[in-house]
Amino acid sequence: MSTYPKVAIVTGGGSGIGRSAALKLSEEGYDICIMDLKEGRAEKVKDEITGNGGGAVVLDIDVKDEKRVKEGFDYVRDTFGSIQTVFVNAGINGTLSSIEEMEVAEWDQTLETNLRSTFLFVKHSIPLMKKDGGSIVITSSINGNRTFSNIGMAAYSTSKAGQTAFMKMAALELAKYKIRVNAICPGAIQTNISQNTTPKGNLKEVKIPVDYPEGSEPLEHGPGSPEQVAELVSFLSSSRSSHITGTEIYIDGAESLL
Repeated sequence: MSTYPKVAIVTGGGSGIGRSAALKLSEEGYDICIMDLKEGRAEKVKDEITGNGGGAVVLDIDVKDEKRVKEGFDYVRDTFGSIQTVFVNAGINGTLSSIEEMEVAEWDQTLETNLRSTFLFVKHSIPLMKKDGGSIVITSSINGNRTFSNIGMAAYSTSKAGQTAFMKMAALELAKYKIRVNAICPGAIQTNISQNTTPKGNLKEVKIPVDYPEGSEPLEHGPGSPEQVAELVSFLSSSRSSHITGTEIYIDGAESLL
């Protein structure tokens, strides 16, 4: 482990936005603690960071399991003493279903993975940030905040709207500790979140056609990249955004304005 003075926790750091953010923050002098279900992709990110001379560890954490989350933060406290940045990024699309046909267990899985985990990570970050302050960045979405036309995503959109409301409450409460809390709201980004998506056949019954102008992401006529999102995470983690808290920032190439 290196002796960099800054430590960042990244959830869902094995791929996509999380991977790019972990690499970017490492470049900027952070030791990276990837908290995720331990599997090959997260280990590869760790190896990539250490191969470039940075410090990184992977902790096997189910982000919705408070016992395991607390154990992860205990490790960070005992190893580093404090943290400067927490990127609450892990999440799933979950089951895409009509509201009528959605099972309670399917709803709970999405809400617990996305929203309960956000609460847990903010809650357990506070003791390690109270002394010197820091930055918490939450991956929300355009869905549930500016876009509501993706029929079948009621659970996902609710979890993302909840994250934004919770972010604002946390930002105000934690301001006295110089802990900043913000949310990023990506649109279409080239990631593998579709692997955590389960469409159900009943969607055809409730689908509402939405006609877009040519080019569903007007700025670049295509989805954004994880690296573009990582640049935003880097900015919100740094002193360059020292007066920004309680804010959701859309990074979608104007997609949600259509």
